[in-house]
Amino acid sequence: MWGFIVFYGLDWVATVPPTVALCRQHFGLEDSGIVFGWCFASHMVGAGVGASFAGWVRTTQGSYDHAWLFAAALCFAAAVGALLIPRRGRYSEEQTPVAAAAG
Repeated sequence: MWGFIVFYGLDWVATVPPTVALCRQHFGLEDSGIVFGWCFASHMVGAGVGASFAGWVRTTQGSYDHAWLFAAALCFAAAVGALLIPRRGRYSEEQTPVAAAAG
């Protein structure tokens, strides 16, 4: 159990700094806090809806099987969507939106 607790804790916290960095990189210093707030809020709303949906599936179907399959399909769709995002060339340090905003 301790191994799971440590791994899960490190995994959960490890997503926050890259998300903040991406918000700053793409939306600049002034707007990144608001954008990160909306990302975090939508994440929490999605978690609540997902948990409620899984509970409803468990109540009506007697097991979580369909909820797991639905979640797996959503994960697959998200992975495909992420892979379809066109890649841009890397910015040099002076070309980043953060450096331009800091100015």
